[in-house]
Amino acid sequence: MLMRGGTSKGAYFLAGDLPADPAARDGLLLRIMGSPDPRQIDGLGGAHPLTSKVAVVSASADPKADVDYLFLQVGVERPEVTDRQNCGNLLAGVGPFAVERGLVAAGDGETSVRIRMRNTGELAVATFPTPGGRVDYTGSAEISGVPGTAAAVVIEFPPGSGPLLPTGRARDTVVGTEVTCVDNGMPTVLIPARSLEVTGYEDPRDLEEDTALADRLREIRLEAGRLMGLGDVENATVPKLSLLAPPRHGGAVTTRTFIPVRCHTSIGVLGAASVAAGLLVPRGVGEGIARLPAPGDRVRVEHPTGFLEVETSVDPGSGDTPPTVRRTAVVRTARKIFDGTVFPRSAGTAPTPAQPSGDNDDSATR
Repeated sequence: MLMRGGTSKGAYFLAGDLPADPAARDGLLLRIMGSPDPRQIDGLGGAHPLTSKVAVVSASADPKADVDYLFLQVGVERPEVTDRQNCGNLLAGVGPFAVERGLVAAGDGETSVRIRMRNTGELAVATFPTPGGRVDYTGSAEISGVPGTAAAVVIEFPPGSGPLLPTGRARDTVVGTEVTCVDNGMPTVLIPARSLEVTGYEDPRDLEEDTALADRLREIRLEAGRLMGLGDVENATVPKLSLLAPPRHGGAVTTRTFIPVRCHTSIGVLGAASVAAGLLVPRGVGEGIARLPAPGDRVRVEHPTGFLEVETSVDPGSGDTPPTVRRTAVVRTARKIFDGTVFPRSAGTAPTPAQPSGDNDDSATR
């Protein structure tokens, strides 16, 4: 099933319909998505990291969950498939997909699906309308970065088991730059845009074309990854890097987020959850930049195509007690695009990566 989840699009599979061997599975997915090729002309991929994604769903053996969700990022120009990050956007489609495939019985009115995210082991609960016991994708909810309206999918994240501040500090100095390293579902490095000699309001493409900025961000990411306990992140898609600037449209903060090489045209759900929580950490780099809402109000995270609102609360801690997250929830939408049979490229016919063209898109795992 091809679905839009939040501001991403991906292919959703039942785990039993894919090879059990990870190498065989990944090889098949590359052929299904049309990678490696900057256009992904011979597969389902949309020639961008945000549209070259896969969700693998199965019934869960965990008594706290109904289904398991494994997210796989499929490279665009490189023959790579990675499970080293999660995706909160495709997560929005997991509950409806589980009902569509009969893994979870629908309620009459609305249905809540408990989801274990296998990439991290964390849990989420997605609630969405199911009038008459059928998923209804129509509704009045709007999210920035997606045209039109659709049914709301409310996703609540119980507090994670890992620390909110992986380094144990509200601020770290990385490559001469003050940052806040935070993980509220997505390892993220918060960086004041001004410290990198940019405004934070630039068009994503302009930021991508700034080679000096790219070199600096790479250095920061590699060192921050080690500080966050992620090891060598040279070939990983985490941590994400989020540049912070004062808000322009009534929100809490303006962001430009690198995923990790391309600059996101919006912001990921879990990335926004980490940004929102990071802004609430006392003495973090967001101080003096963000305009925080009143306690209990949603944190509106501005991005290049609009905003994403996060309901979050943080216990600031005291003394030797570190800050912790009390609650995180977001409103997303999802839509079924088609349900059918995909015919993958034949095995053994992987193409030589095409030469970049004027509308070339890079892989998120470069």
